[in-house]
Amino acid sequence: MNVSVIIPAAGLSSRYGSDKLGQDLGGRALLLRTVELFTRRDEVRSIIVAAPPDALDEFRERHGAQLGFHGVRIVAGGRIERWETVRNALDAVPEEATHVAIHDAARPSTPPELLDRVFQAARKFDAVVPGVAVHATVKRVAQESENAVEDDPIADLILGDAARRVDQARPVVETIDRRNLVLIQTPQVFTREVIRRAYATAPLEGATDDAQVIERLGQRVWVVEGDPRNVKVTTPADLELVRAILRLPAAAERAAHKRF
Repeated sequence: MNVSVIIPAAGLSSRYGSDKLGQDLGGRALLLRTVELFTRRDEVRSIIVAAPPDALDEFRERHGAQLGFHGVRIVAGGRIERWETVRNALDAVPEEATHVAIHDAARPSTPPELLDRVFQAARKFDAVVPGVAVHATVKRVAQESENAVEDDPIADLILGDAARRVDQARPVVETIDRRNLVLIQTPQVFTREVIRRAYATAPLEGATDDAQVIERLGQRVWVVEGDPRNVKVTTPADLELVRAILRLPAAAERAAHKRF
């Protein structure tokens, strides 16, 4: 098994509010922590990081030395949707690779046991993804919303717009049966032939993960057990959770000379 890992890192971190991939995790950047998940895997023979195309030089200046130490190849990703980034990175996958693993750049706390499960299943199935069962009640809500706070004419008169809160409420449309529902994680692993054929022939617009591209090809995707610790950092609160999972102190708690 010869796995080439693609790590899409071309996003703008707009929901995080700043460069989340450069955040300090125990003296190393979050992105480097994610890459290091795979540097110790015998199956992994190459790692490709797809960076923002309009900031490629800055990305290489910031991360290039550390990634280069691990033999990581940096390529230009896409500008709008994630699938563009993956499509660009697929061109850099070595011909000798038998499988392609695609992992979110912002998932630095993936447990090694999860990687074991995914890679083992990928020896049998052409498309494998990890998933966590949905235990909470799931409801579909309407698109429209209403102000959840009663109007206060007196406050409005005195304070104007400053008195108006923006809390919104949306009505429930239905409660969804959560049986057999799973929250999909990464890494997602595919045979090189299947993922390349999918990206070459299947519709790509609107795909939210790589497994969906495979599904559009008509190919079966298999789900193995994921892990709640496999957190994707989207907000600062997620970063604190990852630090707790990895048992790392916050950046402010580290001596200045130990920060990268």
